[in-house]
Amino acid sequence: MKINVGIIGGAGYTAGELLRLLIHHPKVEISFVHSTSNAGNKITDVHEGLTGETDLTFSDRHPLEEVDALFLCSAHGDSKKFIEENRIPDQLKIIDLSTDYRHKASGNGFIYGLPELNKDAIKKTNRLANPGCFATAVQLALLPLAANGLLKEEVHVNAITGSTGAGVKPSSTTHFSWRDNNISVYKPFEHQHLKEIKESVVQLQTGFNREILFIPVRGNFPRGIFASIYTTCDLSLEEIKKCYDEYYKDAAFTFITDKNPDLKEVVNTNKCVLYPVKHENKVFIISVIDNLLKGASGQAVQNFNLMFGLDEKEGLNLKASAF
Repeated sequence: MKINVGIIGGAGYTAGELLRLLIHHPKVEISFVHSTSNAGNKITDVHEGLTGETDLTFSDRHPLEEVDALFLCSAHGDSKKFIEENRIPDQLKIIDLSTDYRHKASGNGFIYGLPELNKDAIKKTNRLANPGCFATAVQLALLPLAANGLLKEEVHVNAITGSTGAGVKPSSTTHFSWRDNNISVYKPFEHQHLKEIKESVVQLQTGFNREILFIPVRGNFPRGIFASIYTTCDLSLEEIKKCYDEYYKDAAFTFITDKNPDLKEVVNTNKCVLYPVKHENKVFIISVIDNLLKGASGQAVQNFNLMFGLDEKEGLNLKASAF
């Protein structure tokens, strides 16, 4: 029996990746893809990479009573409006890919959907807030340290992201002539993903009160996040690796490597690859993910699988390009 799903906000990059995954998910039937501006148009008029894979069209209707799960791919702020303005069936499972419900606001009822942190809670919830892309890469690098109470000093983060992280709508910093052959820093020390990173770290290491100093960088490539993180740690490399291996021993998509990783190892996959090393009294971790998959739509499908009691990897057997 298929699980009927709907998508709100179907025209953006994350919705396109979500459709690519759900069309081929063996347990899913897509009931509607909502987009007011594209209603009546074929999905492939916008997501041309799906040509030959679907005959779906965009709809201006969203019959919530006809679906078992709803993915919200709307702009930040619009998910909250949608939920407030519509009657949500009690048993409908919602996966929100915006920032609207990620933070521990009293009574919002949403579980933060980082499977490596909250898997048991994800399996039981009907309301899930999918993590941010930068937040996913940084948190996965830090969780084993936090779980062992090892974050004692400031944490320094430098992370570069592809242009798709800024969304499909063109702006002065996303069009090709500006982005190509160029990099730039934005929102240093105050990026919106910092709050969810800190909340997850404190969830594991309750006494953590040091700063996480985050420098986000716009890259001149379409997709992927390459994050480098360091902090003080007196453990040996062997002891640190043991912490990472133990923490991620049951993780479906997070892997520890002994080789300095390249971004291409994870682009087009739902994987996170972590590379911890020691430099004197500093532990240095490289974390690489695909911002549209493990950082957004792939993780959303991973969470969907957990919420419906499916194999965590269902529909996510994705392969990185060889070149």
